[in-house]
Amino acid sequence: MVGEYPGYIKHKLPAKQMTVTKGVAELIEKAEDDEVELAWHRFIKQQPQCAFGQLGVCCRNCNMGPCRIDPFGSGATRGTCGATADTIVARNLLRMIAAGAAAHSDHARDVVHVFEGTAKGKFKDYKLSDTEKLKIVAKALGIEIEGRGTGEIGVEVAEVLKKDFGKVDEEPMELVKALAPKRRTEIWRESGVLPRAADREICECMHRTHVGVDADAASLLLHGIRTSISDGWGGSMAATLLSDILFGTPRPVSSKANLGVLRKDMVNIIVHGHNPILSTKIVEIAQSEEMQKLAEENGAKGINVAGMCCTGNEVLMRLGVPVAGNMLMQELAIVTGAVEAIIVDYQCILPAIVDVAQCYHTKVITTEPKAHIPGAVHIEFDPERADDTARKIIRIAIENYKNRISEKVYIPENTMELVAGFSVEAIVEALGGSLEPLINALKDGTIKGVIGIVGCVNPKVKHNYTHTVLARELIKRDVLVVGTGCWSIAVAMDGLMTPEAANLAGPGLKKVCETLGIPPCLHMGSCVDCSRILLALSALSDALGVDIPDLPAAGSAPEWMSEKAVSIGTYFVASGVFTHLGTVPPVLGSQKVTKILTEDAEKIVGGKFYVEPDPVKAAETIYGVIMEKRKKLGLPV
Repeated sequence: MVGEYPGYIKHKLPAKQMTVTKGVAELIEKAEDDEVELAWHRFIKQQPQCAFGQLGVCCRNCNMGPCRIDPFGSGATRGTCGATADTIVARNLLRMIAAGAAAHSDHARDVVHVFEGTAKGKFKDYKLSDTEKLKIVAKALGIEIEGRGTGEIGVEVAEVLKKDFGKVDEEPMELVKALAPKRRTEIWRESGVLPRAADREICECMHRTHVGVDADAASLLLHGIRTSISDGWGGSMAATLLSDILFGTPRPVSSKANLGVLRKDMVNIIVHGHNPILSTKIVEIAQSEEMQKLAEENGAKGINVAGMCCTGNEVLMRLGVPVAGNMLMQELAIVTGAVEAIIVDYQCILPAIVDVAQCYHTKVITTEPKAHIPGAVHIEFDPERADDTARKIIRIAIENYKNRISEKVYIPENTMELVAGFSVEAIVEALGGSLEPLINALKDGTIKGVIGIVGCVNPKVKHNYTHTVLARELIKRDVLVVGTGCWSIAVAMDGLMTPEAANLAGPGLKKVCETLGIPPCLHMGSCVDCSRILLALSALSDALGVDIPDLPAAGSAPEWMSEKAVSIGTYFVASGVFTHLGTVPPVLGSQKVTKILTEDAEKIVGGKFYVEPDPVKAAETIYGVIMEKRKKLGLPV
């Protein structure tokens, strides 16, 4: 083992039972042979996990505690301040929504900053790539576009969107007014959950959950809905739209997935995180003649950039960069012994990658002022010097190639072809320029419905199992699957994002896929791009003349683990979508909160949560919900 590492492996894992993805089990076993601890080992060491925490009935919001409520009634029934289990569970959930919405909205703020600087001509290493989309967004926001240059339009778009973060009046967010279906905004207004500004709603979450403020579970959860809408139809939406304008709206592109995309004879660089602003530059500069020549001078045949997690999705769908894996595979990429540098921005970065890297030669390079990791090399990203920053980082990776330890190198050969890049615009283009063919297929029952599957991976469950089984079960029932994030990487590695996968679909969906030359599972982007799914649902509801809750549609987060996923799931519910969760949220300590989320929410906003760890049972229930919605619309079942 190279370097000092605190994680001694006492008990080996049954690696083949931990994942369904080829190559992963072999690398888990290699890590154990190298005495390297992974997320799965750390999860086992945490057992048994705190049952109070799993139920959501522990509170640390003040220093009179920590307090916990006995769910069986034999101990404390109130915290020191008098908070009940209902209050504590609702407060904890609201704080999770706040953190998730903050992560997406802060991501959006970074994109707005670079977008505005580019529009003003300040950030010269960037350009506005999709000027048509810029005009569409500007028009939707009520901005005059006739006779004006793209830079001038862009600056005004940025000014409008910046107000969506922190204004103090009671008017709803501009993007929500511009893009959310009018039926939805009226329901949100009547329910008191129409968001005013992302920062304001997040701030109010923290205020409401402070000791001595909101103690009513229903009131707390309603504000959670309001905050989540400010994410899905606000922060996330802004990040997606402006990333498309900056880097290009995704179109179908072929590539490969899994750890086999790494190369033994090349400098391997992994880009990991969520923001495309730096990772796109890394890809561009790595492909330059200057950097390729430098790699050859250092003994390599060139530079190979691969993606990981959602930054991987960003550069995959726009540039065709192969994706090495999803979140739980970040440590395994280092365990191959073939990665010279893993370059990270923020979100879903495991701090332990620095410890794992000490056992090999890999450099971990952090780039964001808000995301430092002890032991990593920190090179702060500056959009005014984007190309120079990228060159500096790539040089470190190239110069590290000579430090590779040949006997430590093992790259699984497994890769899988895929087609990614199905933005809403790309789906419409594939349908011949309008949604009419999809609408007709839904009406006549050729396609029974649509589901958006999103979310993380989680060591609590078999890696990628629920993602892939749920998708397979639904496509064979003629349900078109669209999705984002780590789910999309999981099913790509399982072969479900190739046109040939249509053979696994039911006869109706198979016919549609073969006619259009598309996979039965469509890659729509990173987790922030769940906003694309909202736009697709909005377009379908307009075309069918019904509200989103009436559509034969559903949502799912089969292996979710992050607070972002809590916000995403909540804004799907707020948008009127029946939403499945495959891992149990920490709410079971309150019957009232559980009932609000799984029953009462539907009466208020049209959607609700459904929890089921078994993907086969979940698919049966989701399909039943879709068929019931078809029946209510008078469509053939």
